[in-house]
Amino acid sequence: MKSHPSPVENTTEHSPAETQQATNARVARATGVLALGNISSRVLGLAREVVLSNLFGAGAAVDAYRVAVNIITAFYDLLIGGHVNGALIPVLSEVLARKGRNELWRLVSILCSLVTVALALLVIAIVVFAPQIVTLNGSGFDAETTRLAIDLLRLTAPALLFLSLFAVLSGTLYALRMFHWPAFAGALFNGTIVLVTLVFVSPPQFTAQMDGLMIGWTQARAPEAITITALGWLAGALAQVFLQLPGLRGAAVRFTLVWRHPALRQIARLYAPVIFSLVLDTLVIRQFSYNLASQTGTGSIGYMGWATTLIQFPQGLVATAISIAILPTLARQAALIADSGEQAFKDTLGLGLRLATTLIVPAAVGLFVLAVPIVALIFQHGAFTAHDTAMTALALRLYLVGLPFAALDLLLVYAFYARQDTLTPALVGLLSLAVYMVVAVALLPTYGLFSLMIADSVKHIVHASVSAYLLWRRLKGLGGQRLALTFVKVGLAAVGLALVTRTALVLLVGVWGIQSFWLEALTVVVAGGTGSLVYLGAAWTLRVEELRWLLAMLRQRLGRGG
Repeated sequence: MKSHPSPVENTTEHSPAETQQATNARVARATGVLALGNISSRVLGLAREVVLSNLFGAGAAVDAYRVAVNIITAFYDLLIGGHVNGALIPVLSEVLARKGRNELWRLVSILCSLVTVALALLVIAIVVFAPQIVTLNGSGFDAETTRLAIDLLRLTAPALLFLSLFAVLSGTLYALRMFHWPAFAGALFNGTIVLVTLVFVSPPQFTAQMDGLMIGWTQARAPEAITITALGWLAGALAQVFLQLPGLRGAAVRFTLVWRHPALRQIARLYAPVIFSLVLDTLVIRQFSYNLASQTGTGSIGYMGWATTLIQFPQGLVATAISIAILPTLARQAALIADSGEQAFKDTLGLGLRLATTLIVPAAVGLFVLAVPIVALIFQHGAFTAHDTAMTALALRLYLVGLPFAALDLLLVYAFYARQDTLTPALVGLLSLAVYMVVAVALLPTYGLFSLMIADSVKHIVHASVSAYLLWRRLKGLGGQRLALTFVKVGLAAVGLALVTRTALVLLVGVWGIQSFWLEALTVVVAGGTGSLVYLGAAWTLRVEELRWLLAMLRQRLGRGG
């Protein structure tokens, strides 16, 4: 990778239409890479949970482990992880676009040095004050579990430094529009935990426990075994850092104690509103939701958690992937608006909104129709009953009402971030959270637990609507992006998907019933696959251009691969 003192992008040799066409193709490729990385991470994350539950069960060792890693994760999210998209990528993209790679490496060197020193001091503080920190997060633990949690927190504390360096390096690669290495970091992280646990934790020890044999010996080894999993968590955090290094090969990044750069003030200015939103969500809204859920009966928090896990799959595959894919390009275009005008920014944002609509609406509709068989297929085993399936499926369906709005809203928020405005999304978020709390409390006596899912969907609808209106005013319109036409066409095709999927589901259950795991899986695959084909056919007939474009690009890539 060579350093160039001039800005990376030079579009003067191409017409605006050609430049935007190249941008669209690049965004589509990046979206595919990020979607694949997200699904890999989700699958391996699920595997991690399966390994933990099978080897350790729901015992004190797992409680201590979760408290330790959740503390490190909370520090990371509040200090740097939550600000990569809002502060780091837009500023790094602007520096790259305006001043070139040499200046980018100078800024990245300062950031890495600053993070190393600051986080190293914080890690030392966490190690020293681990007993007090654990007590605040696990006051109900007995003495042995508390001691184990303290030991695990001290063991995993260095991961905070590794995670923070990963955030800076991945943000740099995103600014460079190099998506492959950051995209698969989550998969490597979860895979490392699974691999270390399976290799170094002895399965016979736990088989004996499940058979009711050698109970005392198993319990004596449990702390040692969970320590191995914690080591895997630490190793996974470090592995993410090393995974980014090939993408930065040739970069002039070095340790420095000269921390003067005008871009640092920009990052700090963008940082403040985002951290306010994160603190509000972590310390207020999350506790508020759990408190209300705990008042609605046993298992309510579990239903929320399982439904949320399923929602994260389409959210990660579509909304998160597209948003991160277009953010660096939007940030560059925003930085160069004085040179190229706002139309390129509008075109890229419009592409993201149309792509998200084309993909998230059928995903939400299909998951809505297949909610019960999907929940039963994944969770209804052992102590998870048919009643639990019904409750989780209903919670999932109510969440799904707001999913398309949440997906579009994420793109709108990132458009504000690209223009280096984190205050407006924070204020809109404050309004939507107030709406969430009012709706949840008002509906709680009537709908119980499900008032929280209804309130969540209303929150996303409000946030997306207000964000769209404010951005529309800021941009003086979106410049003919055909959004309404895309919404109508996709909606019609999704109606066909829903009708066919529901009909196929009823027929299949009537023919062979649901008697085994494999029949459940076959029912979901056949019904969902049939509905998907109908959606593709209807969207093609209705000339949903984004879908045609994606399919054409896929055929082109497959042709090259052949």
